[in-house]
Amino acid sequence: MGRPFGAWLEVSNHLELADRRAAMKKSDREIMEIFEAFNATGCAHSAAALAGVDPKTVRRYVAARDAGRPVDAPVSRGKLIDAFMGKVEELVETSEGTVRADVVHERLELMGFAGDERTTRRAVAVVKAAWRDGHRRSYRPWITEPGSWLQFDWGYGPVVPGPDGSPRRTLLFCAWLAWSRFRVVIPTWDRTLGTLISCLDATLQVIGGAPTYALTDNEKTITTDVVAGVRVRHPEIVAACRHYGLTVHSCVPFDPESKGGSEATVRISKADLVPTDANLLPDYGSFAELVAACEVFCEEVNARVHRETMRIPAHGLLVEQKRMHPLPVEPFSTALGQTRTVMSDQTIRMGSVRYSTPPGFVGHEVWARVLGEEVAITARTPSGLREIARHRLSTPGNPRIDSAHYPNHPQDPSGAPRPPKAKARSTAEAAFLGIGPGAHAWLVEAAAIGAQRVRSKMAEAAELAALMGTVAVNDALHVAANAGRFGDGDLLSILTYHGAGIVGHDVVVADPQHALQPGTAGWAGFTTTDGVA
Repeated sequence: MGRPFGAWLEVSNHLELADRRAAMKKSDREIMEIFEAFNATGCAHSAAALAGVDPKTVRRYVAARDAGRPVDAPVSRGKLIDAFMGKVEELVETSEGTVRADVVHERLELMGFAGDERTTRRAVAVVKAAWRDGHRRSYRPWITEPGSWLQFDWGYGPVVPGPDGSPRRTLLFCAWLAWSRFRVVIPTWDRTLGTLISCLDATLQVIGGAPTYALTDNEKTITTDVVAGVRVRHPEIVAACRHYGLTVHSCVPFDPESKGGSEATVRISKADLVPTDANLLPDYGSFAELVAACEVFCEEVNARVHRETMRIPAHGLLVEQKRMHPLPVEPFSTALGQTRTVMSDQTIRMGSVRYSTPPGFVGHEVWARVLGEEVAITARTPSGLREIARHRLSTPGNPRIDSAHYPNHPQDPSGAPRPPKAKARSTAEAAFLGIGPGAHAWLVEAAAIGAQRVRSKMAEAAELAALMGTVAVNDALHVAANAGRFGDGDLLSILTYHGAGIVGHDVVVADPQHALQPGTAGWAGFTTTDGVA
């Protein structure tokens, strides 16, 4: 079935328009011939005959040349929407360049516009582009000086096993010096104020000084409120920056010039540290592995040439260090962590877990902070702030007690009870224990098995020591304790055995399951008168 007449007419009109546009577009040689013919004749009809074009074409090119316009500029023709362009511009201006073209077309149709929606869309696009050109924000490149600006921001890190073994999301503290492009990446568990100041202190220690300004985002740890466009600083961060000699500034929202550097650092760090399908990195088995990966990443990016500055960041850091002021001897107190008081059992409580401290700090205030998988405890000593203990991070119900913090404590480090230590409380006890360590061993073993008449046997041993010498009796008591012989006359028997010159043989301990009493096996052969055994 053929096309309707209207469709053929539309196709014919398009072809005619295309031919007309092709005819209006002349080559540079043809345009020069038109100008040469007009200059020779001074008449459009005569020049048209010489150049082989229409007189209107000669007039158009000559008029453009005389007006100083480019002769090859496109010709603007009237459109159906020209009468409505004022309304289109009004709608775009009122909506600040956000109005949709279909909404504009509906409004124009109500005003009598008979064109199609494609014409409206093209007109709206032209007006929006003009509106953006008039309201576009101008950007000026940020020219920094050595030792002036430090930028930092946060980004989500990989998931690693937490202290209890369950998967836990980490965070990456990313900082960089704006002039040298030197980067520092520190993994953390959270982004609290204490963690922020701790990371800031660690960053300043790495770069070896404090720059003049610190630029960061408008998070709650930095900016507590915005009043009439003025950002109210957190008093704790102001005190920390004053301690280090920094002046903190907040970046302008959605401003690539003031925030682009730190965001680029976060993006690059996440691309190389967070396992994804793109980088094929394996999952981290522990937080310590993530810390090691961050250190390797910083060494790599700081040792290669930066494509913007064309210098190595580590070399640029040496220049910046000459312009930065030195750091204070002690870090800001909040960077040390949370304050805790050492209890009478030499422990502190953090996260419902007890951690031990060395002796000498009971009742003192110390600082405890989480460093990855460890808890570091810092205290003020006569020589200044010093880390006094470090434990592996634990969970409630699993205290971390270091036995080295409790020297000479009666409890064994393994938890088993220590053997009792004998201490004389009378003259008779002093005489027995004065024999030597064998007497102490004999008393402990005899008490452990519940031997009878211990005091009388102690007195007998003291009398034998007076007669036969303490050395011989001490050795005999050692043998008795090892062999488990605590009966009457056992000590004298051992002394007699040793007196015969038989010494040095292995001690034989009697089997408690064996008895010297004769058994009843011999009765098996006897029978009664009735034949029953």
